[in-house]
Parts: sequence; structure tokens; C-alpha cells
Amino acid sequence: MSLGEKRSDSFTENVVSVAQESDDFVVLREGNRKAAERDLLRKLDTRVMPTIVVIYLLNYIDRVAITAARLQGLETDLGLSDVEYESLLAVLYASYCPAQIPSNMILGYISRPSWYIGVCVVAWGLTSAMTGVTTNFAGIMACRVFIGIPEAAFYPGCIYLLSRWYTKKELALRSAVFYVGLLISNAFGSFIAAGILGNMQGKLGIAAWRWLFYIEGAVTMFFGLLSIWLLPDFPYNTQWLSVAERRLAQVRLAEDAGEADQDSADATILDGFKLAIRDIKVWIFMIMSCAQLLGLSFINFFPTLTATLGYSTTNTLLMAAPPWIFASICCVVNAWNCDRTGERYFHLAVWWWTILVGYIIALTTMSTGGRYFSLFLMTTGYCGYALTLNWVSNTITRPPAKRSAALGLVNGVGNLGNLIGSYIWQASWGPEYHQSMIIAICSLVLTSVLGFVMRQMLIRENKRMEREEQDLLQGPERERIEEAAKLEGISFEEAVRRRKGFRYLY
Repeated sequence: MSLGEKRSDSFTENVVSVAQESDDFVVLREGNRKAAERDLLRKLDTRVMPTIVVIYLLNYIDRVAITAARLQGLETDLGLSDVEYESLLAVLYASYCPAQIPSNMILGYISRPSWYIGVCVVAWGLTSAMTGVTTNFAGIMACRVFIGIPEAAFYPGCIYLLSRWYTKKELALRSAVFYVGLLISNAFGSFIAAGILGNMQGKLGIAAWRWLFYIEGAVTMFFGLLSIWLLPDFPYNTQWLSVAERRLAQVRLAEDAGEADQDSADATILDGFKLAIRDIKVWIFMIMSCAQLLGLSFINFFPTLTATLGYSTTNTLLMAAPPWIFASICCVVNAWNCDRTGERYFHLAVWWWTILVGYIIALTTMSTGGRYFSLFLMTTGYCGYALTLNWVSNTITRPPAKRSAALGLVNGVGNLGNLIGSYIWQASWGPEYHQSMIIAICSLVLTSVLGFVMRQMLIRENKRMEREEQDLLQGPERERIEEAAKLEGISFEEAVRRRKGFRYLY
């Protein structure tokens, strides 16, 4: 089946084709099930997770390389004004944000996400490398516009792909480990940039900032090609899993939600979008994500904020690394506990409140120690954002097309916060940046309020489900549960019993 070909086979047909294997039920027997699940998760974790973490690391290094290049003469060589530089940061999000929505809709429609994501990785690596040959504002502006389009496929696309393989209680940790790629990129990206900018100036007559784009772009293209082989497709058609493992992957998700994790055979590419856009929860998540990223928009100016400590370019880049390493550790620990407890809101909100403390410290002092400590607190704010799309995936669960569109909408609209944030950290407000921090504080307060509203909505929804579960077992819902029962080889009554176990996580 080609990349662009719609999946015409129904979920039942997929199951039947799998069930023809004589020993595929062996892994579902009670004595073998746990061991088989451990083997499946180990295979996914060791192959998929390192791949997407490394690519996400490269993704953000490519995206923010321009902030490091600024410290080594990019503005001077290209004759950029402060407004033009701020526009370069903002314009990426002008293409990146809207492109995420159709990209995730396409991803939920095609059958080979490994090819789709891999080709997009190669495309943004090539565009990043081309940034190094630009000679004026128009050239680098074009690169910034086009790099946002293929990048749009990656983060929400990978979150959706993970949700097609991992259950609700497994997804938070994997999402956070995936997001650590971004946090680590801010740390090791600084190390890499410091090494290139410090040692490549004038090599072959080329400025160091140009070498930065050439090297990082080439490495990204290499991993993009590799990811086509390493990434999975969907549970029913991933070739590097056995038939029995593919069946187990489908059964796990069906049990997790009490229904099959598959769209109906006659669903169109727009159906998921229509379902998502009509859901008030998606709108709350979109606004919450936008406000959150506006509050976290310091990330695009982090080397500049670190430079206010008064050190050389190389030392500034090196000092930018430890806060992100600290944030990475906090992120994984927080996500592990989030999966263990099943709680969502406070595992996000605590970190929003932590960054508020960091901003307040930075507002009240210009001392080197106080400012540097505030940077550590500010970076931990991303521990909350790392779980945002996970919360969306847990909440907008079925059908998959709706979940895919919702993830694209939330992340796409959310990143408008980064676009707006490109203009609130104005050089004229430095080195204190008091106005910038006050705007960020207000945004995070709004984020906390919206998150609390979502939590209360989900609590109310859970109570409603407890009262009305029998009514939900009629019409289309009954058909989906019957389909799940066929997949698992159990009775309809048993599937209903398992359905009663589903609740929103808040």
C-alpha cells in the first residue's frame, strides 16, 4: 500500500487477516500474556524511543541554531536589523503552526507514517543546511518559512504515533522521554554550537555560523533516512513485528479504552477534524497551550538571557546547558510519577508555578547568582508542557482520526504562543526584560486557570459516565464495543464490563 493510499480495509478485516496465523493466540493466553507484553514494550522502547528522541534533539537544534548564530555575527554578515531578526524567529511559527493541523490529519489517513515522518525529517535537514548559503534577509527568511512546514509533521505526529502503541498508563513517561530530546537539545545544542562557533571560524573561508547550519543539517538528513527503517507504522502493518506481536498490540489498546483503536472504514480525512473542532475540550486545550508557550517563550532567547550574566560567547553557551540538563531529569521523574498515579493537572501545574517563582526572582535581582538560579527554575516549566499533548491524547481518545486532528490543532494553535513570544523579548527591554517577564507571568496564570477548568470538566464527565454507562452502549457505541470483543475473542458482556473501567485522567 502506498504512502498516500487510504486504508480501505476495515478493522475487522485486519483482525481476521491476523487471526489466520495458527499460533497468534498463544501470546494472549494468561500464562504468556505478561511476558509477551514485556517483550513487545522492550522492542518498541529500544527501537522507537531512541530514534524519536535523537530526531527531536536535532529538530530543535536546527530550529534554534539561529539564536546561537546570532552571537557569532549572523546579523552583521546579513545586515539584519533587530526587527528583521525578530521576524526570522516569528515567521517559522507562521508556517509551522498551521501546517501541523493538515499534517496530522494526513498522518491519521495514510498507512505508512514511518515514510511520511522520515521524508519530512530529511526535508527540514536540507532546508536547515541551505540556511548556511543565504546572503541577505530575503534568503534566510525563505529558509525560515519553508523549514516550518516539514517540521510541523514531527512532534504532534510522533505523539499520535505513540498513542497508537502505548496505553494511557504508559504514554506519559514515553511522551516525556520523547520531549527530553527538546530539553537536551537546548543543553547539548549549546555545547555543539560552542564547539562549532569556537573552532570553525574561517575554515575554507566560511564563517563559523554557516558551518553550524551545514553540519547540523547534514546530520539531520542522515537520521531522517535512518528513521524510515527504524520507526513503526501502525499495529496492524508494522513489518518488523511478528503477526502475534501485531495482534497483541491491537488487543492492548482495545482493552485500554474498551473499544477498537481504529477508524470506521468509510471515514474521510475531514471527519476527524470536524469531530475535534466541535469539542469544547479541544478549544480549551488550544488556548491553554498557546498561553503556556507564550509564558515559556524565553526559550528562543535563552542564550541572550544567559548573556546578561556578562560572560564571553563560548562561556555563555556552555552556561546555558546545565539548566536544561536539570530540567530533563525533572521531566522524566515527573512523568514517571504521572503514569504511576494517573493524575494529570497538578503534574503540569506545579511546574508552571515553579517558573512563576523563577520569573519573580529574575524581576527582583540582577545579581549573577540570583539570575542564574532563576534560569534553572524557568527551564523546569517545560516539564509541564511535556505532558500537555499526553493529556490531550488521554482525553480525546477515540476515534483515532479525532485524536490525530486534536493533537495537530492543540500543538498548532499552541505554538502561536511562540510566534507572539518572538516579539515580547525585545532587545530594548534588556538586560532586565521586566516587561517580557510580566507578560509571561500573566500567560502562565491564565494557563493554570484553564487547566483547572479542564480538570473540573473531566471530573464531571467521569461522574456522568458512572450514571449513564448503560445509555452509552446503544447504536454506534455498541458496534465499536462488539468490534473490540471480536478482536479480543471475548463475549460482548465481558467487553461491556471492561468498558466500565474507562475514565478520563485528570
